[in-house]
Amino acid sequence: DIGVLLLRNTRIALEVMRSARTLHQSAGVIGAPFSRGQVRHEGTAPDLIRAAGLLTRLREQGCAVKDYGNVVFEDLEDDEPPGLVKRVRAVGSATRRLSEAVQAVKRDGHTTVMLGGDHSLAIGSIHGHAAAVGHLSVVWVDAHADINTPLSSYTGNIHGQSMSYLLHELQPKMPALPSFSWIRPCVWARDLVYVGLRDVDPAEHYILKLLGVKVFSMREVDQLGVARVMEETCDYLTARGKKPIHLSYDIDAIDPSVTPATGTPVAGGLSYREGVYIAEHLGQTGLLSAVDLVEVNPLRGQTEEAVQSTVSTAVDLLLACFGRRRGGNHPPEYRLPEP
Repeated sequence: DIGVLLLRNTRIALEVMRSARTLHQSAGVIGAPFSRGQVRHEGTAPDLIRAAGLLTRLREQGCAVKDYGNVVFEDLEDDEPPGLVKRVRAVGSATRRLSEAVQAVKRDGHTTVMLGGDHSLAIGSIHGHAAAVGHLSVVWVDAHADINTPLSSYTGNIHGQSMSYLLHELQPKMPALPSFSWIRPCVWARDLVYVGLRDVDPAEHYILKLLGVKVFSMREVDQLGVARVMEETCDYLTARGKKPIHLSYDIDAIDPSVTPATGTPVAGGLSYREGVYIAEHLGQTGLLSAVDLVEVNPLRGQTEEAVQSTVSTAVDLLLACFGRRRGGNHPPEYRLPEP
């Protein structure tokens, strides 16, 4: 049937164009060795991910790369908590610096890659991204929702509150905090999708239901399969226009049997294959504009193998965002050598 043939050829052509566009992306890499948004962390993860070959391997698959180095953060000794919220001045200062760094990368025309550090850094990276490009969509891949407000959090750790500072709808529930007056909300609940949730506090569950946030917990991943989850995610986000996508990827979204070197592991997570598929799918949309890769914590690895497994998985997730295909890649200009 000629109609079927034309449709098939059109799909092939679109796939070729998507692959070519992905291969010619440029990545601006920022290290953010900051760990004050949670209790026990270490700031060496960005350098470990670089040392595992991230930049070289991105270039080998056709991606232009500029390494902006690591953001330098203030070491604030006097950071007494206002109420329960911990290390608020340090986090406020650090996320502001990161926001400015992300804006600089976006002005240079790159897709931002932020290597953390803990997930409180998403406050700065998403804020800076939105400041540079305007409206955006956020895909938050994580075991946790990180949407507690400072007043609903049980722990006071800001890495479990990141999204609440960014959402327009939650601003009436946010107290004034030292070093946070610079933040302006920049994401609407309708432009946020969660994937991989499996450890959600009661207050977070209430917030997600109240705001009507689109959520694919691990139950939905199991029920629907990751391919359908990602199709529905992208259909949902693009139904109101194709905004740039910010992917905020917590390594604890992956099952701790694969990525054990992280601060708050939760059993029953994404498999390696599911985790990579998510990154591949978003990379192929042509809308991926910024990526966070956070919560790699070498201190939590019981063995060197545990740390290496976590770091190498982080590298593979980022490579998938920029065009690596498990079925193989070749540069568009490649030709077989002649005898």
